Amino acid sequence: MSALSHQALQQAAEWFALLRSGEATAADRAQWQAWLDDAQEHRKAWQQVERISGRFEPVQNSPSRDAAARGFCTANTRMARRRQVLVGLGGLAGSALFGWIGWRHTPLPGLLMARYADYRSETGEVRSIELPDGSSIWLGTASAFDLDYRKNLRRIRLIAGEILVQTAADPDRPFVVDTPQGRLRALGTRFTVRLDDDETLVAVYSGAVEARTADTAATRIIQTGQQTRFTSATLAAGEIADPAREAWTRGILVTENTPLIDVVRELRRYRGGYLGVAPEIAHLSVIGSYPATDPDRALAMLEAVLPIRVKRPLSWWVSIEPRDGAASSP
Repeated sequence: MSALSHQALQQAAEWFALLRSGEATAADRAQWQAWLDDAQEHRKAWQQVERISGRFEPVQNSPSRDAAARGFCTANTRMARRRQVLVGLGGLAGSALFGWIGWRHTPLPGLLMARYADYRSETGEVRSIELPDGSSIWLGTASAFDLDYRKNLRRIRLIAGEILVQTAADPDRPFVVDTPQGRLRALGTRFTVRLDDDETLVAVYSGAVEARTADTAATRIIQTGQQTRFTSATLAAGEIADPAREAWTRGILVTENTPLIDVVRELRRYRGGYLGVAPEIAHLSVIGSYPATDPDRALAMLEAVLPIRVKRPLSWWVSIEPRDGAASSP
């Protein structure tokens, strides 16, 4: 079956909100059942909303969210055999989002490795880390890496998300970043590395980076101002790197005639739950700077400058719709 439509998902979320509100009448329930029985897509959308709700409602509906959060943290600490698991629950409020949900699209082996990584960040968190050799790493939202420093090698293994690396000079120990797709060797460098599904994206802002694929050993030197993507078997040609991409280290999303759907994809990385956009406005052009680490504020800013309306039928379900009476032009 093809991907569920935005309309079906939004209808399912609104029905879910009504039925959980305690205000639904018998007529409402009959209408919901009729909607559910009307199409297989409706049933699939309902199942999707129920699946997402299961990640949030046990804590969201707890009489004491703080107590539930403490219980969750304690349970996970008992499971930490490799190393202590730090679950960031200090900001738990409102939608009660756990940082680990930021890894919900990571394959299971990667998910487990991310939870027990040497360094990790929560959803919406950006961290600055000083390494033992004086190198610096900025860890993006819902990201994780392992550190392996030896006498003859400095090695980072990126497990999830994105990092920006500023290497310190050490002629006797090469600095490398390993991803599932291959290896990057720094050549006196400042660069970003991001995992996108089965691809690695590297952008170089200073110095150069040698990229080598894992399966075919294809190699290319990426110079200052260039970026490329590679899989374990293929290495794309270099292209101009967008210097604005570094802005995420300051918690900022910079856009320049960026389609709204691309902005939404980026904000999803900083906010748990569902964030969707109606297809008829997905092409709208976005210009400006937005607080990526405060996605709800970013959405409010977008709502103020675009012909859109942000709907929240549930605290963990956000949908961007056309503003009433507004036409979306191509």
